[in-house]
Amino acid sequence: MREKLNNKYFFDTCVLIEIDKGNSKFEDYINDHMIITDLNIMELIFYLLKIEKGEEIEEYVNKFSPFVIEYDHHIIIQAAKMKFKYKSEKLSFTDCIGYLLAKKHNCKFLTSDGKFEDKDNVEFVKSLNL
Repeated sequence: MREKLNNKYFFDTCVLIEIDKGNSKFEDYINDHMIITDLNIMELIFYLLKIEKGEEIEEYVNKFSPFVIEYDHHIIIQAAKMKFKYKSEKLSFTDCIGYLLAKKHNCKFLTSDGKFEDKDNVEFVKSLNL
């Protein structure tokens, strides 16, 4: 169990999904300052459609939209370079953008994606795999 502090994290989409699944490992992070992008919301919408919770899309969009931050073409360029550098790991563009934004905003990239477990500036929490 981590110490309860009011920290800032970039929440990877998989974290939002884990919270939706009720993964108690993320309870301590819910009160932290969350940042995400519209891309994370898009991935969350896709997840909701996939699990037949499409009727809840507006509720989730309204819940998470206040935490959305913008990014510019410099981040997009860096994300493409990162994706190319780690091409064997098959990182998503959304994850590369999130990871770089976490660094830019001096916060940790919070994820349960094993591809990021050994990268710097990452807070890795294991998934429930439900």
